[in-house]
Amino acid sequence: MTAYPGYPIIDVHIHIQPWWQLKPDVQTTMARGRSNYDELLDIMKRPELFLSLMDEAGIESAGLINYVAPDLMGFDDTCCEYVIDYAKAAPERLWPFGSVNPRLRTDCGARMRELIDQGLRAVKIHPPHQLVQVNDYLGPYPHQAEIYEECQKAGLPVMIHTGTSIFPGARNKFARCMPVDDLAVDFPDLVIIMAHGGRPLYMDEAFFLIRRHKNVYIDISGIPPKSLMRSFPRLEQVAGKVLWGTDWPGPGVPNVRGNVEQFWALELSDESKRKILYDNAAALFSRC
Repeated sequence: MTAYPGYPIIDVHIHIQPWWQLKPDVQTTMARGRSNYDELLDIMKRPELFLSLMDEAGIESAGLINYVAPDLMGFDDTCCEYVIDYAKAAPERLWPFGSVNPRLRTDCGARMRELIDQGLRAVKIHPPHQLVQVNDYLGPYPHQAEIYEECQKAGLPVMIHTGTSIFPGARNKFARCMPVDDLAVDFPDLVIIMAHGGRPLYMDEAFFLIRRHKNVYIDISGIPPKSLMRSFPRLEQVAGKVLWGTDWPGPGVPNVRGNVEQFWALELSDESKRKILYDNAAALFSRC
């Protein structure tokens, strides 16, 4: 078996974000243990540098994760325009993810239409950081439903952070996967991706949901590839519902290529590996 796949890879979970917006305590957490923080900051400003890293790692396309969480992380509404503009350097390869935070604004439908018209390719929701649950359209934020209605109409996937967060101020009571069940029931044509597969506490919930709902998927970003089969021992059975992602440059992900090499060494069929590393994401994002 070769040490690396002989076909291109799609990484749906890369954090290209305006780090200069980070709150001081979050910036300290992000910089801890890194000797290359200034280099990463430069990458956030210069897409040509990131494209070179993609080429070195054999990455054809990447999802660039952004979400609005000004009071906890520091990212304000302009992070969406930032990533849309960043992706213009190579729109076929760089897929901008942004968000509307229903806790902070009520014109969710109008804002979603604006972002879609500008070129947004997917929505990212981060409940522990945005302090809102994905099914709060059934409770305090009925206007949240407009986000899903617009995404369903336009064919945009909605990626939801599932699982815990270590960042200062994160509220892990929002970390569970099960609220996604409401979303999948109420918006049956919406493509939903549960980022991180509920790691580390809610992986059983994630596995149940991707088997129950035809349009619900997981990405496996942020899960060390060497522990992936312990986390999802029946991964082979659901290979068609799993997307590759690394969470780079998140803590514990020093480089994209290293994660791919570790995944490629797992005892999975070549067919399953190709579905996860490329085919599934290529099919989903061809719709938007």
